[in-house]
Amino acid sequence: MQIESIYHSPSHRWAYAYDEETFHLRLRTKRDDVERVIAIAGDKYDWEHHYQEIEMDHIAADGLHDYWEAVIRPEFKRFSYGFRLHSGDETIWLTEDGFSSEQPAPAGGYFEGHYIHAIDLFEAPEWAKEAIFYQILPDRFENGDPSNDPEGTLPWGEAPEGDSFFGGDLQGVIDRIGHLNELGVNAVYLTPIFRSPSNHKYDTVDYREVDPQFGDKELLRKLVRVCHDNGIRVVLDAVFNHASEQFPPFQDVLEKGEHSKYKDWFHLNGFPVEVQDGVPNYDTFGFYGNMPKLNTANPDVKKYLIETAVNWMKDTGIDGWRLDVANEVDHHFWRDFRTAVKEVNKEAFIVGEVWSDSLRWLLGDQFDSVMNYPFTELALSFFAERTISPAQFAENMNRLLMRYPQQTNETLFNLLSSHDIPRVMTRCGGDTRRLKLAVVYLMTTMGLPCVYYGDEFGMDGGEDPDCRKCMVWNEEDQNRELFDFYKLFIALRKERAALRSGRYRVLLAEEESGSLIYERLDGKEHFTIWMNRSDEPAELTHPMIEGGWRDALTDEPIDNPDGKLVIGLEPNGYRIVWRKIE
Repeated sequence: MQIESIYHSPSHRWAYAYDEETFHLRLRTKRDDVERVIAIAGDKYDWEHHYQEIEMDHIAADGLHDYWEAVIRPEFKRFSYGFRLHSGDETIWLTEDGFSSEQPAPAGGYFEGHYIHAIDLFEAPEWAKEAIFYQILPDRFENGDPSNDPEGTLPWGEAPEGDSFFGGDLQGVIDRIGHLNELGVNAVYLTPIFRSPSNHKYDTVDYREVDPQFGDKELLRKLVRVCHDNGIRVVLDAVFNHASEQFPPFQDVLEKGEHSKYKDWFHLNGFPVEVQDGVPNYDTFGFYGNMPKLNTANPDVKKYLIETAVNWMKDTGIDGWRLDVANEVDHHFWRDFRTAVKEVNKEAFIVGEVWSDSLRWLLGDQFDSVMNYPFTELALSFFAERTISPAQFAENMNRLLMRYPQQTNETLFNLLSSHDIPRVMTRCGGDTRRLKLAVVYLMTTMGLPCVYYGDEFGMDGGEDPDCRKCMVWNEEDQNRELFDFYKLFIALRKERAALRSGRYRVLLAEEESGSLIYERLDGKEHFTIWMNRSDEPAELTHPMIEGGWRDALTDEPIDNPDGKLVIGLEPNGYRIVWRKIE
């Protein structure tokens, strides 16, 4: 065995409490190097009477490594543990003291599974674990009240420019609540609605007022009530990394310079505060001089922003926050933010915009979730653009899942489109069959699915602002068959717990046919999802010893003679089969 590739750490994603009774252990080995791994565990105070051996499951593999996992339910919420690895005639043990050819005497030198304290658990809101989100850009969703249209509002449906306004508002969302109900989503995420000079509102002027273009506080309260009455949660967008140059404290700094009482609210690099040759002498979002970066380490800034979030929750009853540019705000701020938000509503959902490995924000003290853009890129590279093979997709998705503990993976915010990237239909080259495969994966894999407004009707769009077109409400311009497809898979996910929280594992990644089989499995149901990514028919086979398989969409029985399933798939086709676990 190549011991240099064997890795375990008694922390975070490698050893963690899943719930108040269950602990997960993970181990990494070289790809195809180890045949079996046994977790050996016992209570350090009485090893002999509480000793157990747990066969570890091979849960994932990437290009370099295999990953193994064991589930342990320690009788007294504490335990010590090590690993026994087998390959051919070779057996080695791994404990905290290192590798050995014979089992070390317990329990000194073994890894320690920390005592499971309920207060230390990572716990996302229960409702969020079952959520199917719908993202709305308010200016582009529906114009419910033309009387509040800003000057220069364009006719609905024209091609958008960066500074275009189309008059969408909160009343429009209320008016279209029936659409959300019919689609089946149970949570909405609204991009910013607070006072701002832009159509997108990511440059906030007044954090404590709804932009008049969208309505007012009372209308927001009504929107939340209507959504809640229809079983839909509401998450708002908070932009705490930066503000607009028109933000009154920044205007005070521009006017008074180093004598302004707000000069420490921002990251200033000199006086007078100005932009010369297009370069500001203060920190900004990106290089946009009209979006000065807030100093969230400043106690007054922190107090102002956190009080703002808390007050909106108390005033309107919203269910959580999506946090813009979250990775550029200090961790101290987010810890205090979480404490304050959860004191108002323990079930509030906090999702950060972080585009890369986000474990440091997902340890239970900051966010409940992040926008899972690495998932987006992998899914679209495989299903839409087809630039990676099934094996590459499986390996990279496994590597992504191994970044986080299981409960974190269950609440990651998965998406195929958003206001910041081209729409999925455009990435699919207009091929609805490719889009459907991506949607099947979105709705049957681990994590929370989010639908970007209009994707359910097949809307297309390239880079911003093209991805921010007006919603298509004219039925003649809608792909109604695609809408029914979204409805079908949203309903399937809502009905089947195994598709939300069951184990995920790739069973087959076939290079020649371009096919993929993966499973979702909990203690009650077992799903296998079969996909043919090619433009030719395919017949896939996989050993499935247990019987009782049925088509998940038609409920027709499926035979498995000789202990295997044989599934025929059309070009770009899929099939979902399931069985009850007795």
